[in-house]
Amino acid sequence: MISLHTTRVRRRRLGVAAAAAGLLATLLTAAPAAAIPDPGDTPTQGTVSSAQRADARAAVANGEIPGVDEIVHSDNIQPLVNIPKDALPGTNSDLAFQGKYAFAGNYDGFRIFDISNPSAPKTVSQVLCPGSQNDISVSGNLLFLSTDSSRSDNSCNSVSQPATEKSSWEGMKIFDISDKRNPKYVAAVETACGSHTHTLVPERRNVYVYVSSYSPRTEFPDCQPPHDGISVIKVPRNAPEKSAIVNFPVLFPGEGPDGGGNPGAPTNPGVSKTTGCHDITVLPSEDLAAGACMGDGILFDIDDPEHPKVIDRVQDNVNFAFWHSATFNQRANKVVFTDELGGGVGATCNAAVGPNRGADGIYDIVGKGDKRKLVFRSYYKIDRHQADTENCVAHNGSIIPVKGRDIMVQAWYQGGVSVWDFTDSAKPKEIAFFERGPVSTTANITAGSWSAYYYNGYIYSNDIAKGFDVLKLDDRRTDPAKRIRMDELNVQTQPDYFDDFDDD
Repeated sequence: MISLHTTRVRRRRLGVAAAAAGLLATLLTAAPAAAIPDPGDTPTQGTVSSAQRADARAAVANGEIPGVDEIVHSDNIQPLVNIPKDALPGTNSDLAFQGKYAFAGNYDGFRIFDISNPSAPKTVSQVLCPGSQNDISVSGNLLFLSTDSSRSDNSCNSVSQPATEKSSWEGMKIFDISDKRNPKYVAAVETACGSHTHTLVPERRNVYVYVSSYSPRTEFPDCQPPHDGISVIKVPRNAPEKSAIVNFPVLFPGEGPDGGGNPGAPTNPGVSKTTGCHDITVLPSEDLAAGACMGDGILFDIDDPEHPKVIDRVQDNVNFAFWHSATFNQRANKVVFTDELGGGVGATCNAAVGPNRGADGIYDIVGKGDKRKLVFRSYYKIDRHQADTENCVAHNGSIIPVKGRDIMVQAWYQGGVSVWDFTDSAKPKEIAFFERGPVSTTANITAGSWSAYYYNGYIYSNDIAKGFDVLKLDDRRTDPAKRIRMDELNVQTQPDYFDDFDDD
């Protein structure tokens, strides 16, 4: 264990070095086939220079960074357990929660854990259903899984097939999880450009699903440009087999084949062209949503969930390369957007990249109703510099429900897990962390925490390579959150933790 103070020495010193077919799911009884990754959050192994390898080895030897796979953390976080991968060897992805269960996505399918004892999670079932990235959500007896790699059909026995073939399939898969030990695949909906991520807007009889996807090409028959919106699926809870697309709202209207989103390069060098959204977070209690849409950040009204309406749109053509995800504070007067510089595979947590790129952007929401605006306040990025063999950038996180404060836990791939306070939008600060040393000091191997979320008193992290981590956070600033108990949590469908705020 090391303290926050001790690691600040490491940050400074390393910074100097860095600068010089049918519906069928399979409960696993045998090893599954490897998943086929897609562009975006793609696992990879990259080469690094001999100088970078030498710097990484020297930093480990000098104690400036942890050793390979060595665990370090602040005094207020205690790692309780790590559950390695089992029958699903693919990339671990997102997490969802319901009651005593955690649902862990994986490019090869999903795994259900019993977390009634957070110190000793037990595997309930593992379902083989390849199709990256298997972004995952749950609502009642239904589980939703995103497929964003071109497959031969919509079954869990499909194989990779070029997107240039009309018969290829990508989209949403829906499972019945009334029996957690035997999930049943019950429905599938094909969506344009697949489903990289999805977001639920639950109602009593139906669940609406906002499907985010991007990167159209004229040679893809089912993914044509400009693709400047999202697919909206309506899922009847009692008849999921009747699920269907009910709208494709255009979020970036514009003339011509490129639509009206951020044009990217050469107009805005280093910025992704907007051809859809990467991720959307909704706050149903406020009928509000925030979209992270490649080159744009948007705020929109979801009072009519079938017809979302954009309220405001912002760009950052200086420091943001790829708008990746969004998180509201509980009062709905702030949004944290993340920039996934390097696509999740780059080593961007170093002095050469600096504190404002590959970071979080904190925006205040000012005004009322349709006049609300997003106003930039500051950036937040972990200042624990990582080796050039460690992929590290802002990624998925959640609010820690502390009334009167804005505190978030967040994954940073091989940068680990960071707990930070943005109550003062202009002066965010880290208050706790957990991380492992590099997977390798000779190659950039994609690994680290994909998602880190707070649920019923504990932090759960899905590590791409190392498996499922459970962390316990003990800090007077976050301890009040332990009293908040949720029956269900999909982080991109933010709950109303407190319904009795007194307006300041």
